[in-house]
Amino acid sequence: MFVDDYSFEAYNGVGFGSVADTDKEALKDVKMSAPDLGFGQWMSYFGSVMKLSPVENFGEVPEGVLRLGGTFVVNGNDVKYQWSDRIPGDHPNIPDVVEIAQSEVMNRKEENEKKFFGIF
Repeated sequence: MFVDDYSFEAYNGVGFGSVADTDKEALKDVKMSAPDLGFGQWMSYFGSVMKLSPVENFGEVPEGVLRLGGTFVVNGNDVKYQWSDRIPGDHPNIPDVVEIAQSEVMNRKEENEKKFFGIF
């Protein structure tokens, strides 16, 4: 998990944008659907949103709400995978991300074993 401050320098540094900057043509390719939640779960969700939303002035949308995020797989100092959300709620194929992460774990384990056994 990563959290930036209100300057959004880290978000900008990795190329994350804002909903306001989203290309309207790119949105046509995004397939989104609502999660399968029951009435009580929706009520709980909306209650949490209201409690957690950084509302500074009623009626104004804070900049942080408009920010888009993403997903990374990092191995040491190397970024092995990056996904930038196109709209809020957009996300990569999770099984693909898990597969990449697992592959990186195995690669790192093999590299460490080679280093360890290379000592002897």
